[in-house]
Amino acid sequence: MTGRLLPTILILPGTVLVLVPAIIFWAAAGTGYAGNWAGLGQGQLWAGVGSLAAGLLLAGWTLRLFATVGQGTPAPWDPPQKLVVRGPYRHVRNPMISSVLLMLAGEALLYQSWPLAAWGLLFFAANAVYFPLSEEKGLERRFGGDYRTYKANVPRWFPRIRPWQPADE
Repeated sequence: MTGRLLPTILILPGTVLVLVPAIIFWAAAGTGYAGNWAGLGQGQLWAGVGSLAAGLLLAGWTLRLFATVGQGTPAPWDPPQKLVVRGPYRHVRNPMISSVLLMLAGEALLYQSWPLAAWGLLFFAANAVYFPLSEEKGLERRFGGDYRTYKANVPRWFPRIRPWQPADE
């Protein structure tokens, strides 16, 4: 599992969570917007650490489900062979993106960085456009009626409280 997932983790979330923030910090150096730890309050510290930890746990869970249940990865070059509708996928259709957003929020809180927060909003906006226009159409082609039923019952971004139960379970 790790061998298939490692390139995916390094390229996809690695770019969003490490490379782009590093570029933001480099570009904002000396402006006062690059972020810093000075003046970080206890509440902000715990909120940032909690958000990062929750994001990491959710990312690990979703990646494991993609590998074990879906028999693939989130990468377009090695997609899941089966539709994953277990765990967090019963509450929300895009928990991987949710995990990245949680980690970006944690970074923005810990570094006290408005540019990082803006990057998180831009990342969300890009995905809010990409998923309905491209990703979901591809999933409908690959998984047909199963995906359409799933899509009709599970929200894209804001989790449902009670997990959706597919009819075949």
